[in-house]
Amino acid sequence: MALLAESMKVHLRQFTSAAVDGSLMLRGLLGTSAGRSLGYGKGTRYLRNQTSFSSSKAEAAAPAAVPMNQLMDDFVNGSTANYIEDLERRYVENPESVPGSWADFFRRLEGGETPDSLSQAYSQFASTNVALTGASSALAVKKSIGVTLLIRAYQTQGHLLAELDPLELDVRPMQTDLDPSSYGFTEADWDLEMSVDNPEFAGLFNTKEKSTYTLREIVKRLREVYCQSIGYEYNYISEKAKCDWLRNHIESQPHEFSSAEKTTVYDRLAWSVMFENFLSNKYTASKRFGLEGGETLIPGMKTLIDTLAEGGCETVVMGMPHRGRLNVLANVVRKPLAQIFSEFSGGLKPITEEGDKTDLYSGSGDVKYHLGTSYDRPTISGKTIHLSLLANPSHLEAVAPVVNGKVRAKQYYLDDKERSKVCGIILHGDGSHSGQGVVYETYDMSALPEYTTGGSIHIVVNNQVAFTTDPKFSRSSPYCTDVAKALDAPIFHVNGDDVEAVCKVMKIAAQWRQKWKTDVVVDIVCYRKHGHNEIDEPMFTQPLMYNAIKKHPNPLEVYKAKLIGEKAMTKEEVDAIGKKITNIMNSEFENAKEYTPKARDWLSSHWEGFKGPDQVARMRNTGVPMEILKRIGKNVTKLPDDFTPHRQVKKNYEGRKKAIETGEGIDWATGEMLAYGTLIHEGNHVRISGQDVERGTFTHRHAVLHDQKTGARYRPLDHVRMGQHPHQFTVSNSALSEFGVLGFELGYSMQDPNSLVIWEAQFGDFANGAQPMFDQFLSSGEAKWLRQTGLVVQLPHGYDGQGPEHSSARLERFLQMCDDDPYVIPEGMQDPDVELFFRGKHTIAQHQHHNWAVVNVTTPANFFHCLRRQVHRQFRKPLIVMSPKNLLRHPQCKSPLTDFDDEQSDDNDIQGIRFRRLLMDDSVTSRHPQPEPETQVRRLILCTGKVYYEIAQEREKRGLKDDIHICRLEQISPFPYDLVLRELRRYPNAEIMWCQEEPMNMGAYSYVEPRLYTCMKTLGLPLNWPLPYAGRPTSAATATGFAETHSKEQNGLINHALTLGD
Repeated sequence: MALLAESMKVHLRQFTSAAVDGSLMLRGLLGTSAGRSLGYGKGTRYLRNQTSFSSSKAEAAAPAAVPMNQLMDDFVNGSTANYIEDLERRYVENPESVPGSWADFFRRLEGGETPDSLSQAYSQFASTNVALTGASSALAVKKSIGVTLLIRAYQTQGHLLAELDPLELDVRPMQTDLDPSSYGFTEADWDLEMSVDNPEFAGLFNTKEKSTYTLREIVKRLREVYCQSIGYEYNYISEKAKCDWLRNHIESQPHEFSSAEKTTVYDRLAWSVMFENFLSNKYTASKRFGLEGGETLIPGMKTLIDTLAEGGCETVVMGMPHRGRLNVLANVVRKPLAQIFSEFSGGLKPITEEGDKTDLYSGSGDVKYHLGTSYDRPTISGKTIHLSLLANPSHLEAVAPVVNGKVRAKQYYLDDKERSKVCGIILHGDGSHSGQGVVYETYDMSALPEYTTGGSIHIVVNNQVAFTTDPKFSRSSPYCTDVAKALDAPIFHVNGDDVEAVCKVMKIAAQWRQKWKTDVVVDIVCYRKHGHNEIDEPMFTQPLMYNAIKKHPNPLEVYKAKLIGEKAMTKEEVDAIGKKITNIMNSEFENAKEYTPKARDWLSSHWEGFKGPDQVARMRNTGVPMEILKRIGKNVTKLPDDFTPHRQVKKNYEGRKKAIETGEGIDWATGEMLAYGTLIHEGNHVRISGQDVERGTFTHRHAVLHDQKTGARYRPLDHVRMGQHPHQFTVSNSALSEFGVLGFELGYSMQDPNSLVIWEAQFGDFANGAQPMFDQFLSSGEAKWLRQTGLVVQLPHGYDGQGPEHSSARLERFLQMCDDDPYVIPEGMQDPDVELFFRGKHTIAQHQHHNWAVVNVTTPANFFHCLRRQVHRQFRKPLIVMSPKNLLRHPQCKSPLTDFDDEQSDDNDIQGIRFRRLLMDDSVTSRHPQPEPETQVRRLILCTGKVYYEIAQEREKRGLKDDIHICRLEQISPFPYDLVLRELRRYPNAEIMWCQEEPMNMGAYSYVEPRLYTCMKTLGLPLNWPLPYAGRPTSAATATGFAETHSKEQNGLINHALTLGD
């Protein structure tokens, strides 16, 4: 190829260097825009009506016309290196597949001729053609190259002149690269015939029927394909096969709608438009965030779903903001109209089949335009596809990663290795798509091995205004979709008034996704009829736009006029459809007056047998038989003989193996591994995700080992049992994202309850990058949307001198979001029946009635049971773990293997082994709710987390074990009232003190204080208020950045905790 390339350089230098500017060629081939567009508009109308070239360029003298039909040999028109390379490839495969002159060229090249001799041969060839002499041959080559570059320019930049804006407000000038005069053409060239016999242009021009086209015909064809209601962006995609596929679908497969298809499209559009009109008329003063101006979304989505079903898709998971949500619920997912109308009237809480309202949990609820639902929808082709629309808060893009997480989980459980059966559809607004960082975080995960879903279909409902902000103030890029280019996703911009064009690009998008398994974007350029909501006044900020909107017909009127004008439908036919829809809506409106939801849309079929907060649930024993523990421990600590681990990792695994064999000294990582292994052994799916989770931020986990000689990877937990599914245990380092990845794992956890899904932050402090997920989804999702999740969030937390950004996971924030009442002790916890106390039913009920659990665990065995508890209950709640850092290797933070098994405790009252919400002082053993008083104890320190070990060590040094006892709150919320009451009964003479490492205005102090007050008041104990406190003083920063100050503070709070008064 080097010789061929050199030959091409000589050829182009001799015949075109004087005629074609190099920068122009580069601009045409690479698609670099000469100008920047901020909108869509009338520029294309100017283009279509144009009968002369741009006046911005000086016209060249018209040369004598050259009969291009005399210049038909492909050799003359070989104007680009890519074309030459393609010809050579065809020649190598079959010499007869290329024109004779090119075959001769390649034969001579293979024969060893030099570039000079080949150039000479070309000159001789040219001189034998009557019309190719002197200047004419050079001009012909220039014209040939020019038309090639012009075609390339339209393929790459035609979208800049496409008619995309229904309101025709934004007039864009002719783009330099799309102006024929930029390539040396003049008025005299309009009817010049040229060959376009290039394989890459085959979809544009039918060269079998006609071998030459005039410049006028070429430009007309380019405008028909690339400058009408659809603007295509795809030439930045690096993979040639994908570009060729798209070019073929765009240029070679123009979809002409049949009469039957047009009738279907009209019917679907009529439902969309008339639904909005009906709501507008019936509920004039209600906010509904309607779809007016973008109603073509509905027939477009239906076409999309039909095409996905034809391509083998069985399930679609959708996420979208509030605008247009009611229309999608009604007309795509088919939520009953009577139910929607009932919600406008205030709605009713659901009742049981017997009509009783008192015992059915319905949560706090949410506004109607945030809700989701699911439906099995029949398609035009006769197939059935399951649709689910996820609930979403007003944080517009927050649901995007949640959708992908749920899609990925469904693919796992369906064993959808090809990722064809389940697809995600994510709807966006224009302002949020370009403005919200989680959009890019979601795109960025699209090709990561453990996060890919085989591509999502993104639909932007582009109102051309974000609340009250114009595009030029809300983004720096020409299009709101430009972020998707980073992922090589094709983008289709389409005029929202052209419903057939919308359906066409939706079909291509579905086919692309099923074929290439990557993301694709459809940008529906439309408008918003009202303000941000129906009672908002848009004329304050967009008077010109809204004056145009007032005069503009809705999409149904536009399409109706088109169909009647084409005689595709009669007026009587369109009127009949409207009458049918009106009758149905009026009927459903009447039904809504009597509508009462009979059952909750509570949990999907995968959750059968799981309980809501109003139902009695049980918890299984979380202990595991010793035989199984040892077998699993052996399997997951054994490394292959031919595997060479890092020497430190080898030592680590030898230590784990020894601990399992001896039953002593189980450290944190081993306890964690046993929790995962035993759950996998029981058939559960375990997935751990987050930054650096494979090794662990603090080099403790080593769940994925790397051969030091070959680089091969080995995951011990893939070998828990024979026949284990290859992805039953999944651990994966994530992108450097919190918001997006946590959202993904949340979606994953919502699919099937028989799984343990964990997101771990690199440091707990970084969780605030995902705060909307905690606020809007995890802490309140069940109350708002009746959706349970057992997601575990592990946040490394602890004060060890690493500064303000690596010390605190902001425990106080998670406790503030807990919904347990600090002044009411739950039923069964104050004076429990002894038998019931040890069965723990009251603790299960307490947890069922609250939104999540927050724990700060201090032993490997308790962490083991805490994780297993997540799966061994008949309900699911999120779990927030303040996970340790220096306890991972602390010599005292070890557990015997007997603490993991399912044998009875030495205390006969304990019903097996389970997670201990409170750990008593190590000097006492009785767990009876009415223990014998320890009257000699002068102070009871309550604390949580690793500070316990420091206090206990210093207490030992000072000889204060008889005077001061220490209890650890392992579960901070829901608050273990029953166990705290037990300990207060045990120490009737002791001063109660709270000790923590965090500043007073952080940590658990503010949460614990009123709850301790309630317990003390209940027992009639003296109320020493405020609660005695040992910890850091209030602070703006979570921790100091000075090591000396840290040590001084830490020593000070421990000394305070252990200093007794007279």
